[in-house]
Amino acid sequence: MSYKEDFESNAQIVKWSVKKIITTFGLFIIGGIVVLGILGFFFGLIGETAKLTKDEFGPKAILAKYEWFKDAAAQLDKKKADIEVYRKRIDSQDQAYTGKSRWEWPRDEREQRGVWESELAGVTASYNALAAEYNSNHAKINWIFADIGSLPKGASTLLSREVKPYVQ
Repeated sequence: MSYKEDFESNAQIVKWSVKKIITTFGLFIIGGIVVLGILGFFFGLIGETAKLTKDEFGPKAILAKYEWFKDAAAQLDKKKADIEVYRKRIDSQDQAYTGKSRWEWPRDEREQRGVWESELAGVTASYNALAAEYNSNHAKINWIFADIGSLPKGASTLLSREVKPYVQ
């Protein structure tokens, strides 16, 4: 048998084997890409979860949230003191003009009273808004450190669980 006869008799087998090898190799590559894509998706979810956990519950986040609570509590105390100052001013003005209707007061006193009442209403509304935000944040699970017994290291003052709003 000559080389040419041998080649012609085996040409079909060779073509079929090459197609099979290329098809198998191609399917293997496509399957590998799909598997790597699925693994990448799940590892991405795990990595994202770890990042979120660190961002919400890590020491830096806890400290920032604790500082927000301390700042909000200080602001609430200041607003409460401002409300008391305005109320005392209004009460002292009422005592100064006991027995007189408001229309009998001097004009500048009536105007001042209106300014104080407007400012009192503004400070009270601001206090109520901050108190609502404080209470809302305290109820969130990622702010749970504010509960008794789980303060950040170095903190000595417990934060209020809830702040009551002013009602007029």
